[in-house]
Amino acid sequence: MQTFRFIGGLLHAEGVAMTDVAQRFGTPVFVYSRCAVEQQWRAYDTALTARQHLICYAVKANSNIAILNLLARLGSGFDIVSAGELERVLKAGGQADKTVFSGVGKSSAEIRQALTVGIKCFNVESISELHRLNAIAGEMSLKAPVSLRVNPDVDANTHPYIATGLRENKFGIACQDAVNAYQIAADMAHIKLCGIDCHIGSQITSLGPYADAMAEITALLERLQARGITLEHVDIGGGLGIRYDAEQPPAIADFGQLISEHIPGQYQVLLEPGRSIVGHAGVLLTRLEYLKTNQDKNFAIVDAAMNDLMRPCLYRAWQKILPIQETDGQQQLWDIVGPVCESADFLGLQRRLALTEGDLLAVFSAGAYGFVMSSNYNSRPRAAEVLVDGEAMFVVREREDISDLLRGERLLPC
Repeated sequence: MQTFRFIGGLLHAEGVAMTDVAQRFGTPVFVYSRCAVEQQWRAYDTALTARQHLICYAVKANSNIAILNLLARLGSGFDIVSAGELERVLKAGGQADKTVFSGVGKSSAEIRQALTVGIKCFNVESISELHRLNAIAGEMSLKAPVSLRVNPDVDANTHPYIATGLRENKFGIACQDAVNAYQIAADMAHIKLCGIDCHIGSQITSLGPYADAMAEITALLERLQARGITLEHVDIGGGLGIRYDAEQPPAIADFGQLISEHIPGQYQVLLEPGRSIVGHAGVLLTRLEYLKTNQDKNFAIVDAAMNDLMRPCLYRAWQKILPIQETDGQQQLWDIVGPVCESADFLGLQRRLALTEGDLLAVFSAGAYGFVMSSNYNSRPRAAEVLVDGEAMFVVREREDISDLLRGERLLPC
């Protein structure tokens, strides 16, 4: 089902017109589709239905607790990278024992919190982290469940900022060092080895890098078995990329088939998709404030900015932008820019559109790495978030105001 579509020339999310969202909640505003989120999660769940598995949604992609609650109701697990994300999962009704904790810099306080609530496992990224986990678990008279994140040195053919499986990346333990690392962990009194983890990056649009990574992992599993080290699960890491422009990601069903072909059946498979579950499930609505033309450029100045949607300026990422009302007006090339005082403040460059001041525009595929990466730069309150369910719409995060920005700040006493 296409959840964002034009009906009678007007963009709708499921059964709700975008004009109604903007009139009720203002702009800029992130709008999410419940149907789209649930549909994508079920696609991953179905793709691995023939074997024991756990889909652990990557909370960093979109951490709104309403989104997390929808997924928890489906039985989802979660992949977290901070104590804050753990608190969000628990508040949303997620289960600690379906939650894996990734990230290279877990603090002692975060480790204690995760051990206290009983998470499924820590994806450990260094020998130093192993020693810290062992010591803290010992102090708490517990055993820390551990999966070592192995770096297979595989090129995911993605943006360098979101590639995580190359030897120059900060993530994981090198494949050639992994057997020794597992032996160190196996000899620790307060470590329980549960699995192996591999994450090569985000926005991956072909199966080749995954096949290469899984070949490395299965070879490593054989070497570990020869050492008498047995594991329960294999964590493949993130899911597939999505189509922003001309990308052609493979079908989720084909990804599931590839996993089943490479990972032996005795292992539970964990998968950590984020972008491909929520990316297409959201748009950013923004209002066109001014049209400005000089000798070289046409600028469409909107009320959303780089502080609302960081991807275009950070990654030079392309996201489709359209007026929410179809028109046959004269098209020109426009740079879609915001009010922030940076030349990097743009949502899209050189877009051929027919525009009029006051138009509402939709930035598509904004459900992932949209609001979660937003900031208060230029003292701009962050946008509201709205969830559409059929013909109903619900605010799932109130728009900030200036008082929210000033809360916690203090004048000097003299």
